[in-house]
Amino acid sequence: MAFNYEKYLRLSKMPTLWCWGCGDGVILKAFVRAIEKMGVNQNDVCVVSGIGCSGRFSSYVDFNTVHTTHGRTIAYATGIKLARPDKMVVCVAGDGDALAIGGNHTIHGCRRNIDMTMIVINNFIYGLTNSQTSPTTPKGMWTVSQKAGNIDPTFDTCDLAIAAGASFVARESMLDPKKLEKVLIKAMEHKGFSMMEVLSNCHINLGRKNKMVSAMENLEWIDSITTPKKKYDTLTPEEQLNLLPTGILKQDLEADEYCDMYAEIQKVHQGLRKTISQDDFAKKI
Repeated sequence: MAFNYEKYLRLSKMPTLWCWGCGDGVILKAFVRAIEKMGVNQNDVCVVSGIGCSGRFSSYVDFNTVHTTHGRTIAYATGIKLARPDKMVVCVAGDGDALAIGGNHTIHGCRRNIDMTMIVINNFIYGLTNSQTSPTTPKGMWTVSQKAGNIDPTFDTCDLAIAAGASFVARESMLDPKKLEKVLIKAMEHKGFSMMEVLSNCHINLGRKNKMVSAMENLEWIDSITTPKKKYDTLTPEEQLNLLPTGILKQDLEADEYCDMYAEIQKVHQGLRKTISQDDFAKKI
């Protein structure tokens, strides 16, 4: 039986403005299939996106949506979640949006462990604004802002999220949509801050300017730099160089969630309890 994508899409916005062969459409479809399998009502979902190619995500899906300013998805989403903790809040941001101008908000979203999912679509470039270096652009690659080759050290999105305190961290690519769908479900079902990095292709503004002239060549490159975590863990440090592990990289089911703690603060100000002490929460400094 064919999946009813029309139920979840704003058909008046179709076709999308994404380039032919872009992985964003694959990720969007995996996301709505995940929502369907979870049985979540569309009115109980809020999708927040920023600026960039991934920023169009919120325009195409038929949920409660907010299209925010550059790098501010987590800031908006935090306000939404604190006001309506009963709703599922999902941020969608690109690597530049989430890790450059929005890097500070991403860090503190992870640190607070607020119950939301952040989907970072990492295509290794500022795609919408014509190929500037992003925090994840590999060293040596050509960009319009580093035409002799990128010399900036690259961010590892998942390592950053783990270090900052996110309680769920995973990475997949759009090469295996069914696997991506399954991990998205686990990320969205997790109570706490879920970082879901999805590697995707930008064959127009990254690939063809770096000797990957077709979408397929760009996808083959992504395949060559990824390996499942189980296999990654068996490799030597030398073999792990320039490889990114995929799958669930961290899952902490015991971490205190921010909305729950905030509810206790509200009780203090409502006169329902006297104060909050460190002993009230399991997680210590």
